[in-house]
Amino acid sequence: MINRPERYNAFRARTVDELIKAFRLAWADRRVQSVILTGAGEKAFCTGGDVKQRAETGDYGPSESGMFEIGYLHKLIRDIPKPVIAAVNGVAVGGGHVLHVLCDVSIASESARFGQAGPRVGSFDAGFGSAYLARVVGEKRAREIWFWCRMYSAHEALAMGLINKVVPQEELLAEAKAWAVEVADMSPTAIRFLKQSFNADTDHQAGLSNMAMSALDLFTASPEGLEGARAFAEKRKPAFNRHVHGH
Repeated sequence: MINRPERYNAFRARTVDELIKAFRLAWADRRVQSVILTGAGEKAFCTGGDVKQRAETGDYGPSESGMFEIGYLHKLIRDIPKPVIAAVNGVAVGGGHVLHVLCDVSIASESARFGQAGPRVGSFDAGFGSAYLARVVGEKRAREIWFWCRMYSAHEALAMGLINKVVPQEELLAEAKAWAVEVADMSPTAIRFLKQSFNADTDHQAGLSNMAMSALDLFTASPEGLEGARAFAEKRKPAFNRHVHGH
């Protein structure tokens, strides 16, 4: 569980470290047959990287390795040989939306909302967050989601194949646990091979993710990238065009 409800469960580098530790422990523990990822409170599942922190310090804060390990977290969600169930309890936007997309299945509360925000705040996820999203919902929908940064209701997300089921808020965790109990009856070895088989078709997208992370490091330090973070922190409309010097 991402436990930063006061920041709408936005993640800092330390949050990512803690999630990595939890997934690695779940991987190593033979008694664990699936993982449920959710957020604290009822407002947000996860709103991605903490843009306020980025506006204040220029990064996502300190981490154990000295690196912001979000790419490794993405890889862990895909590589852990057990089903990962997203229990989307509220807003899943930006990097938080990418997390639920990477989970094997997503169950949402009726109050959950979905969308990307990168182009609105001077950011992007040009790896799994975009290329893999297109595999999930199709190219036209994926481009709409990223280019227009609209928010979608749980029922709209269900209709486009972005999630697997919608339930009332008060039933969300019970439903996710029921899915976990049901899959626990399956052969762990069969599940492991199936997950690896599904992943094999899109594993090359990890290369795109690495390249996009490198590009994002450069872009967020640029005048255009900085304008996005500042505008978000100051609750105003960004003026990106004055920082664009040709294409």
